[in-house]
Amino acid sequence: EALPDVDEPGPQPTTEKPASKRRPAQAPIAPPPAKPLTPPLQPLDRRTRQRVARGREQIDARMDLHGLTQSEAHAALSRFLHAATARGARLVLIITGKGGRGAGERGVLRRQVPQWLALPEFRGLVIGFEDAHIAHGGEGALYVRLRRRRSDAAAD
Repeated sequence: EALPDVDEPGPQPTTEKPASKRRPAQAPIAPPPAKPLTPPLQPLDRRTRQRVARGREQIDARMDLHGLTQSEAHAALSRFLHAATARGARLVLIITGKGGRGAGERGVLRRQVPQWLALPEFRGLVIGFEDAHIAHGGEGALYVRLRRRRSDAAAD
């Protein structure tokens, strides 16, 4: 019984440089770990969260991002946080919505806004954030604690 003809690969051309022109193999040098410019974001403490949920601590401003595209929402969030900080707001409520039920790109802002708040562009404004109490929207909203402006902190 004859075996079927199989094309055997011939010698492959090499693209390797001659030994005299090769660089010695070196492990890539990892940069030293960068020291964070700001401390990590922190959720609200339990007492503050309870006071806000019970209406004993004021929410200084609210923003509803429903119906906005990601780029519109990002720009609006940036304007809102800068303006709120300039007015001396300490706690704001960002309403993202919970997103639809089912498959697809639902709940995009609910997923994206926390990621945006952790970006360097917002770290100078935001101390921390966490899901709001059910009375303020639950998982579809975030309490965001803002930093004091430098001039306000110096006046204290």
